[in-house]
Amino acid sequence: MNRTYLDWNATTPLRPKARDAMISAMDVVGNPSSVHFEGRAALALVERARAQVATAFGADGCDIIFTSSATEAAALAMAGRGLQCAGVEHDAVAVWAQADLPVDGQGRVAVADPAVTVLQAANSETGIVQDLPEGLELTDATQIFGKMPFAFNWSGAQMAIISAHKLGGPKGVGALIVKRGTEIAAQIKGGGQEMGRRAGTENTIGIAGFGAAATAAAEELVNGTWEKVAEIRKILELALAESEKDTIFVGNEVARLPNTSCFAVPGWKGETQVMQMDLAGFAVSAGSACSSGKVRASRVLQAMGFDDQTASSAIRVSIGPDTTKDDVQRFAKAWRAQLEKFKARNA
Repeated sequence: MNRTYLDWNATTPLRPKARDAMISAMDVVGNPSSVHFEGRAALALVERARAQVATAFGADGCDIIFTSSATEAAALAMAGRGLQCAGVEHDAVAVWAQADLPVDGQGRVAVADPAVTVLQAANSETGIVQDLPEGLELTDATQIFGKMPFAFNWSGAQMAIISAHKLGGPKGVGALIVKRGTEIAAQIKGGGQEMGRRAGTENTIGIAGFGAAATAAAEELVNGTWEKVAEIRKILELALAESEKDTIFVGNEVARLPNTSCFAVPGWKGETQVMQMDLAGFAVSAGSACSSGKVRASRVLQAMGFDDQTASSAIRVSIGPDTTKDDVQRFAKAWRAQLEKFKARNA
């Protein structure tokens, strides 16, 4: 069976340029903290990637702290700060904050005090894009970076979280971007790497891939790649709507990431749809999640005011530059076939 990957928000395929950069970095033997020639060569590799990420993210003149993931970057940024957020934030952020900010039915968050708030730039599940207020303490830019024009220097935020594997880089590498002068308390202490803010020998191979992926992603934003992705998403949603007039498309009346479609047919469990689509050869994600065998409704959709039945019935299709019109049309046909079976069972 030929597989069709429609889960780009979970992780993206590794870009060829990132793979090439990583393979090249494997031949750099030195430790970036060593002062000899080999060490300086490794350090040059890390600093080149740091400059690439800064340029792509519009973060010139800021500090970029490489981490093992966006999750670690969130912990580094948020530990001990007592920040607040909304219930639509990623678990890696929500676990460090008081999630009590109001969210409207279109997923938009009302921020009372930006200086003590973390707010995502775009939601991974719904694709909904937020308006970031000036003076925001932290933004999770993991999903928006590489999909829409975004520059840290004009975001209004003091800090931002990003991840390599969301834009065609390798898994296991993230970064925290901070404005110069922002106080950061190291959570991993030891040798003093990353300006004393994150100890541990740098993942030079992964960091090299991150830098190359960031540069390639920035080029795509200029050449119109993601406008074409948005057109493919439109084709998908039109086909789904034709299949079932009662399909709910989450956030389709506000700004969304160009590649993300979160939709629900109330009563048709999201995890069931994911399994059925997987058997049909399509990789998608559920709006609901399983934890220790217990199925839960999507807390993102619940925070937006959706009832439990709808919040348990959503799935997410997230596409990328490699996704074709044929891919989404075949998905819509397979989804419609399973929908008819669901209706017949519940007639």
